[in-house]
Amino acid sequence: MEYKDTLLMPQTDFPMRGNLPNREPEIQENWTEMNIYEKVQERTKDRPLFVLHDGPPYANGDIHMGHALNKILKDFIVRYKSMSGYCAPYVPGWDTHGLPIETALTKNKKINRKEMSVAEFRKLCEEYAYEQIDRQREQFLRLGVRGDWYNPYITLKPEYEAQQIKVFGEMAKKGYIYKGLKPVYWSPSSESALAEAEIEYQDKRSPSIYVSFDVKDGKGVLNGGEKIIIWTTTPWTIPANLGISLHPDLDYSVVLVDNVKYVIASGLYEEVTKVLEWNNPSVVKTVKGIELEHVVAQHPLYDRDSLVMVGEHVTTESGTGCVHTAPGHGEDDFLVGQKYGLDVLCPVDEKGYMTSEAEGFEGLFYDEANKPITEKLQEVGALLKLTFITHSYPHDWRTKKPTIFRATAQWFASIENIREELLQAIQETKWVPAWGETRLFNMVRDRGDWCISRQRAWGVPIPVFYGETGEPIITDETINHVSSLFREHGSNIWFEREAKDLLPEGFTHESSPNHTFTKEVDIMDVWFDSGSSHQSVLEERDDLQRPADLYLEGSDQYRGWFNSSLSTGVAVTGKAPYKGVLSHGFALDGDGRKMSKSLGNVVVPNKVMSQLGADILRLWVASVDYQSDVRVSDAILKQVAEVYRKIRNTFRFLLGNLFDYDHDKNKVSYENLREVDQYMLVKLNKLIDKVKKSYETYEFAAIYHAVHNFCTIELSSFYLDFAKDILYIEAADHPDRRSIQTVLYESLVTLTKLVTPVLPHTADEVWTYIPGVTEESVQLVDMPEAKYPENAKEIEAKWDAFMSLRDDVLKALELARNEKVIGKSLTASITLYATEKTALLLQSINEDLKQLFIVSNVKVISSEEAPENAHKFEGLSIVVQSAEGETCERCWVVTTDVGAIAEHPTLCSRCATVINKSYAQ
Repeated sequence: MEYKDTLLMPQTDFPMRGNLPNREPEIQENWTEMNIYEKVQERTKDRPLFVLHDGPPYANGDIHMGHALNKILKDFIVRYKSMSGYCAPYVPGWDTHGLPIETALTKNKKINRKEMSVAEFRKLCEEYAYEQIDRQREQFLRLGVRGDWYNPYITLKPEYEAQQIKVFGEMAKKGYIYKGLKPVYWSPSSESALAEAEIEYQDKRSPSIYVSFDVKDGKGVLNGGEKIIIWTTTPWTIPANLGISLHPDLDYSVVLVDNVKYVIASGLYEEVTKVLEWNNPSVVKTVKGIELEHVVAQHPLYDRDSLVMVGEHVTTESGTGCVHTAPGHGEDDFLVGQKYGLDVLCPVDEKGYMTSEAEGFEGLFYDEANKPITEKLQEVGALLKLTFITHSYPHDWRTKKPTIFRATAQWFASIENIREELLQAIQETKWVPAWGETRLFNMVRDRGDWCISRQRAWGVPIPVFYGETGEPIITDETINHVSSLFREHGSNIWFEREAKDLLPEGFTHESSPNHTFTKEVDIMDVWFDSGSSHQSVLEERDDLQRPADLYLEGSDQYRGWFNSSLSTGVAVTGKAPYKGVLSHGFALDGDGRKMSKSLGNVVVPNKVMSQLGADILRLWVASVDYQSDVRVSDAILKQVAEVYRKIRNTFRFLLGNLFDYDHDKNKVSYENLREVDQYMLVKLNKLIDKVKKSYETYEFAAIYHAVHNFCTIELSSFYLDFAKDILYIEAADHPDRRSIQTVLYESLVTLTKLVTPVLPHTADEVWTYIPGVTEESVQLVDMPEAKYPENAKEIEAKWDAFMSLRDDVLKALELARNEKVIGKSLTASITLYATEKTALLLQSINEDLKQLFIVSNVKVISSEEAPENAHKFEGLSIVVQSAEGETCERCWVVTTDVGAIAEHPTLCSRCATVINKSYAQ
């Protein structure tokens, strides 16, 4: 007979290869059929709520790796919390208003807006948004993200818009909303104002000019005839110049050059001398900036004054310390101009073209006006230097085109009035990573008021009416009525009805004695949309609560959603809408470069899932330090896939060796387990502690490494390796075999639960093969609890010491293998020359040392007898020899008792006895 037929080899239908691209959709279909989200919520409904509030991705285009990273991280947390004593709903959302959808319709779908009403165009925008939502939802589901996917929140839904109107109204009621003429970021390419969150910085080549302004009235400090030098990189703003700003406390020098006196900051004397190539300049006078206040200069191009003012915003970092001031084209310019009573001159229209107020340059696009304006300055003798520089410049994040500062009448949300409350709320929030607190704190501390109006069609209307005097009308009555209309009909009604039909019946107002009203035509900034989600979602829905426990988004959201949510939340409730904020970095290619189609380095989630599977993508997310920027490439994913293979093979081995195990009948109690089995359970419980602590602190890479190491080191390289000799060779009911199977079962169930948040498809697949489990999904159980027996520390210390000794034995075996002394380790006989301490340790090991070392023979002798050729280690010398005897045909051990039992001439006595007993039964 062939004795391999008598071995208790692993038996399982669990596939060795995951075939995830094909298997995962089947598993997800099963989740849908069993309504897994609803079942998890029902199971946990009486537990405390843990709300991770989803920041809404924009509904346009396929998801990218940033989306995948974000949604998978959220899923890790929500899944873990639902298995750890909480009810953790996950309501996904979408941001649906704004320019990209307008652009997609007009450019990509060739929709002509001029051929339809605003309301008709908005209907098309809504239809397009829902198409994109369906497209992205399918892809998010494919990632294995569990949530209320068919009842999400969407910023265009009537109930969402109705609550957003309430937020606006509450802020207006408290005096935080106002309309004013101020310079704001303006995008000529979008023809709309922008908020700071909609600005990104890119390099731009600009002219750099030094221009002189003749002093008309020196106010007794200057004699008149001096020239004040300004520096600017925006010559197109020179027609809008109304003043020159100096720092009150800086020294300013009057410098004589070729019989001309120039005024510059003393601290920039050397730099300006070098740039303007002055020969033999001399300082004839020095005064403080404050002494030059109210000096009057002559505009170089027009017959008007340019007032010298003082302001703290002036620095000596560059330029001349004399700052060209155009109140219509800069925030600092505007503020200092207001202080001195200057007009707000803005000779540029909404498309970026110079108006008639820029005499001589009317009709020129602002950027094209730089050259003729510079030439005119040259012609009148005011241009002292022209060069070109490349510098970081604000661009529209949607169109990627440069922006300008432009003074227009806009609606603002006051930050100044609530700044201290905002800063306090930031300090009361838990930030991960910790630097997030400093980042947002500094942003809020330094930011100006928030421009919330946009000159677009696709968005939530600003719910303001105007009387005959032009006075804005915002009252509780109007706000509540508009909110109710939006809840019933959606915000499109604002564009379908006249103002009188949007007001409450019989509405009157002192600003309109003839009861004639008009309505605001601007819409709200999309960041006001998403920033209102704490009201429109957390307060609106019964399954959520405000404040949320956690907001989790990319690090760009410090200036975006984290910021706008904080502003509206504090304005409405006095508190932040979140208790904690967690941020992640950006997904880069394998070389650390930003992904772009032009570079051909884009890694597409859908492609990864179709080739490797979602669980590989999820495992990659768990493997990276996501709080910084992360790298992903085919090579990196291949490495992750190899780790996945090792974890999967561990599951397969555990399942395969439990084919004849019944946990209720065959479980061995802890006190009756062998020490080595107890040791493995202690290690398993330490793994539970490590993994759960890492989930709690959002350290997913620690989970990745802990599980991988447990599978490959504690289990595969040690416990499972030597256990084969018992699992396969001994009789089915041998106590040692049942002891090991008990550990295998505990390890299998524990590991499956621990990896469920990260590898939900694999975990659920494994769960269906575990003997004796009754729950239909591992998602419907809780995380394991670590339980340490009284002897845990003693067992661990003893066996950790043995494992260190075992490492030395393995090194010696490897050296002997390289020297051709042995082949496989089972062909070896080892002699351990041990010190007294090491000998005592070895004597205390009650298990068969041959099995633990996977060799055929072990002798322990005093270290004093160690020969010179022994491999020497701390406390131990080792001699490796070829084992004497024959190889047992069944267990492969080399022994001298092969054939000792006559009827089994090719078996050792141990195997022959097992065979005879099995036949006897």
